[in-house]
Amino acid sequence: MDMSVFKEVLDETARYAVRYLDGLPERPVTTSATLSQLRDSLGGPLPEQPQDPAAVIAALTAAAEPGVLPSSSGRFFGFVIGGGTPAALAADWLTSVWDQNAGLYVLGPAAMVAEEVAGGWLADLLALPPDVSVGYVTGAQMANASGLAIGLHHVLEKAGWDLAKDGLWGAPRVRVLAGRARHGTVDRALRLLGAGTGLIVEVDADAEGRMRPDALRAELERGGGPAIVCAQLGNVNSGALDPIGEICDLAREHGAWVHVDGAFGLWAAASPRLRPLVAGVEKADSWATDAHKWLNVPYDSGLIFCAHPAAHRATMGARAGYLMHGAADERDALDYNPEHSRRARGFAVYAALRALGREGVADLVDRCCALATRFAAKLSAADGVEVLGEVVLNQVLVRFGDDDAHTRAVIDRLQRDGTCWMSGTTWDGRAAMRISVSNWMTTADDVDRSAEAILHHHARREP
Repeated sequence: MDMSVFKEVLDETARYAVRYLDGLPERPVTTSATLSQLRDSLGGPLPEQPQDPAAVIAALTAAAEPGVLPSSSGRFFGFVIGGGTPAALAADWLTSVWDQNAGLYVLGPAAMVAEEVAGGWLADLLALPPDVSVGYVTGAQMANASGLAIGLHHVLEKAGWDLAKDGLWGAPRVRVLAGRARHGTVDRALRLLGAGTGLIVEVDADAEGRMRPDALRAELERGGGPAIVCAQLGNVNSGALDPIGEICDLAREHGAWVHVDGAFGLWAAASPRLRPLVAGVEKADSWATDAHKWLNVPYDSGLIFCAHPAAHRATMGARAGYLMHGAADERDALDYNPEHSRRARGFAVYAALRALGREGVADLVDRCCALATRFAAKLSAADGVEVLGEVVLNQVLVRFGDDDAHTRAVIDRLQRDGTCWMSGTTWDGRAAMRISVSNWMTTADDVDRSAEAILHHHARREP
């Protein structure tokens, strides 16, 4: 192994990374290359002979950068996407250098312990029971799939059915009670699990997308076998949070499992000011969230927590004769997530939490919410601009006049402009702009500059 090759390519990559990050605050928040240009610059035949690694990386950065959307910019508001704090990004680099297979303790003792410690910190920070089990997954999609898988295992076991052995064919029918404004990852998770979306019993929601407890009670009282209630903390459009404490109490009365889709809203628990919004969250059975959202850990980083570690292991655990499982006190991560071999995601989560501390995480959440409120105030003061609903967390919905076409045109022009980047959505059957404030680097100046650009494009009426 020629270490000079590593040194050259890593040194140059580090220099490029610093240049990229240094220019990020003023970089246009858009892409400059077309699809055909990217295919031309990145494409071509597979080389017949080995290439110099430094030359490959230089060519990659030159070809790819025009097609890199600066989603880690402080002026990217398109989806609930964080950036990467310095400690988290550095730890993510180390994760690649160390290249641990984070499935078994024996393959990565430090990775396992970092995950274990960070999991305990997160349980404390997010107001979860101290003895929850935790799995590190790709994102909320797999976290929701994992939580629903554990819930299915648990409620069917209570009904006398061995899901691990006998599967879903012939099993008692499980009802999955989910709000009308649920995220699509819930439906997709049920498809992936082979359970099907036909199990969903849609529960009515209020105008902000919050599940209505009276509607949930009525559905639970209908009966009909084992049940899972899927609650939501943080509607992806309105930011609204289901009344989780009341939902958990109702579910418990009827022996139902409660899974919480808290992809970003669960982080409200980290703020003393916002924690009342999630009062009672500790009564649920499983919780899904993302570290690559409000914790600002690089992609990908999702988390599944469970209040029933035995059910978690029974659902996810893997046993094979060739595996070298650790001792009883040595945690094997593959017992808590659906992957076998995987990246050691816990290092970046650990570093982010240790660098920010309890107060830093709370400040990050509170600051993003305050900036969202600032956005709403600046935009709602303008003629012909309507902020839809209340700003609960970090999400702002905006509509321009009573005109879907104009609203979509403003969004399109803004995305091409590069001052900032917002996404479009549909809310209550009408087109809207969705603003998500989730990045640790976003400042009041970023908000003011972005609001000015939005209003400029609103004032224009031509395409």
